[in-house]
Amino acid sequence: MFGLATTPIAMEALGRLAADRAHAGTVFALVGDLGAGKTHWTKGLAAALGSAGEVTSPTFALAHEYRGGRLPVFHFDFYRISTEDELLALGWDEYLEQDAVIVAEWADKFPRCLPEEAIWLEFRLLADGSREVFSRSPYA
Repeated sequence: MFGLATTPIAMEALGRLAADRAHAGTVFALVGDLGAGKTHWTKGLAAALGSAGEVTSPTFALAHEYRGGRLPVFHFDFYRISTEDELLALGWDEYLEQDAVIVAEWADKFPRCLPEEAIWLEFRLLADGSREVFSRSPYA
């Protein structure tokens, strides 16, 4: 789940590894700058869980659903959401109650809305163009 990726394909491979540990109710809280690899990581996760859908950034849609695999994947992007009330109005609580895997990009905007057992991952773009993924505290 953690590691260094020098290409988008390598970042997807890290997401595929995370799928091995995912189960119904797993929430991945992703943090990192634009272009750090969060969506490519999610592509790998969704593919490994059996989703045939094309994974794209939900920046403008705010949420995408990928069904048809071992587990559905609900992919959120909190970047354009301003308040917890807006997040809840999207049905956030209802999504959390489903037997699915949830990926929340920009999760550090609303850490109180994520379950305590969420897996927090930080994505960094390094000077050489590679990306690094590592575990982090939700309140770092």
